Amino acid sequence: MVLRRLLVSARILAVVAATVAIASARTAASYKGAIATDAATGAVLFEDNADAISPPASMTKLMTFAVLYDDLKEGTIALDTPVTVTAEDEKVAMFKKSTEVWLRKGETFSVEELIYAMMIQSANDAAYTLAHKAGGTVASFVAQMNAKARELGMNRSTFRSPHGFPPPSRRISDGDLTTPRDYSLLCRYLLLHTDILKYTSVRERTFGTGVRLDPVLMTNHNHLLGKIPGVDGLKTGFTDGAGFCLSATALREGHRIIVVMMDSPDSRTRDLNMQELINQAFTAIPMGEGPFAPGQAGVSSPTRPAPTPTAPPPSDGPRVQYPGLGPR
Repeated sequence: MVLRRLLVSARILAVVAATVAIASARTAASYKGAIATDAATGAVLFEDNADAISPPASMTKLMTFAVLYDDLKEGTIALDTPVTVTAEDEKVAMFKKSTEVWLRKGETFSVEELIYAMMIQSANDAAYTLAHKAGGTVASFVAQMNAKARELGMNRSTFRSPHGFPPPSRRISDGDLTTPRDYSLLCRYLLLHTDILKYTSVRERTFGTGVRLDPVLMTNHNHLLGKIPGVDGLKTGFTDGAGFCLSATALREGHRIIVVMMDSPDSRTRDLNMQELINQAFTAIPMGEGPFAPGQAGVSSPTRPAPTPTAPPPSDGPRVQYPGLGPR
């Protein structure tokens, strides 16, 4: 009888141990690193492997925006500055497994329209064209991105492109690299000192209205917009090497939080975990803390209302296929 009880107990313990192991494995596979912070104070509300270095993929465009915003404040460019696409810019639109608005040599768009394309469509060609225009050369602009990173204390970040697309070598070490903690610093800076939410909160917008016969209907890749209360930014990212990434922010009852998650195995896992971390972050904000108060961003005076999308691009228009994702 005693032996039977010992065997039963051993089996129960084995089942419990296996269950814990499975749960731990799922947690470990949910993301490489994540962090949640209070946007008002910068205080860390949650972190898990937040200093893990990984490619940010298209989240890189948040730093591109930060440098562009400096140029806008200094007056070296303006939102209504016309930008003519060069042959060099056009080549980016031909990248395989890339997200674009399919810019063509000789087309002209305003800086503002290209920013919308960069932040909503996550258009790599728009990011490259903006960097080329603002920096004179893309290499010069990327140098400004790295200088901005040092200024913000992002000491584990290195930028090598304005868009986050993998380098030709496809080696992770040759591309853009950062950490969840570093990116939370960048997100907080953008929320406090720029009008980033003007672009990241838009769910749909057409690109090329008045320039092209068939404008592109852009749809924001951040699927939490309109689904999770308070979410109004910021930027997704995906490449095979980076996995599925997201820098998100949400505002509830005057409080704003930032959550950065990197290298999730798929978008659904990322979004489910992000939703959970957002909810946890709000409950972790100390009672009695004052509301989030962004600084005076300025710059936005030339803004035009976003054109209302009326129809998607024609069915024979260009599409970009991500492995297992469908058109993006």
